[in-house]
Amino acid sequence: MFTGIIEEVGTVLAVEHEQPGDGGEADVGSARLTIEGPGVLVDARPGCSIAVGGVCLTVVEHDGERFTADVMGETLRWTTLGGLAPGDPVNLERALRADGRLDGHVVQGHVDGVGEVVARTVHERWEVLEVSVPEELRPHLVRKGSVAVDGTSLTVSGLTDAGFKVSLIPTTLAETTLGRRAVGDRVNLETDVLAKYVAGLLGDRQAAS
Repeated sequence: MFTGIIEEVGTVLAVEHEQPGDGGEADVGSARLTIEGPGVLVDARPGCSIAVGGVCLTVVEHDGERFTADVMGETLRWTTLGGLAPGDPVNLERALRADGRLDGHVVQGHVDGVGEVVARTVHERWEVLEVSVPEELRPHLVRKGSVAVDGTSLTVSGLTDAGFKVSLIPTTLAETTLGRRAVGDRVNLETDVLAKYVAGLLGDRQAAS
């Protein structure tokens, strides 16, 4: 589990793609990422979890400065990780310790879908980002609720016909990749886990009636 409080912006050093098997068009193979991120490796060991752009990945090995992680085809298909290239910045966060502070919100690192930045409005000390989302995720979004964008815990400041708006304070702009996102960029989205459970329970109740 994570909190959506980004600890470091790492850099993709290498992307090694495995050839797809014989699973048809949906089989995109897998990949191994090598990422520079010494801040999140301070107490890391093989097998621990690090959120990369909001996606929970397992550390295969590390040398204190960089780590490698395997990414399955399903993750490549349903997140932005499939489009990463050497030199790209990525948000990094270690898994939450049981005795740690939950400063953001409960983030699982299980991306629900990919959105697109459709507008960016600059104010004197903050910016407003407008993101379009897949239709099936819209019921999980409420004004003043939580959403993780590229792994960053944010509060929904407004809803739109296509998605939602979030306000980015100077710290978020400076210390996450969201300060660099432009109109047309794709972002990983994870909606509030509580909203998903409520929607699931209501759906089960309606199906039973």
